[in-house]
Amino acid sequence: MPIILAPVNKELRVVRIAADDKTKKHLENLGINVNGKVVVLSSSGGSVVVIVKDGRIALDKNLSTKIFVA
Repeated sequence: MPIILAPVNKELRVVRIAADDKTKKHLENLGINVNGKVVVLSSSGGSVVVIVKDGRIALDKNLSTKIFVA
């Protein structure tokens, strides 16, 4: 499921990133990669705030529809 539909406060695993290579590289630099763990803190209006490792990252609607978690 896309991360925009994921439940809040549950540890999830990234299974796929459906984006171009430049965007994938940018997300990897932020710590979001396939098989990585993320926790959704909040989701509203398409924007998603996630915890990755020790930091919080805000994702806009465009990116949050391209990151798939399980």
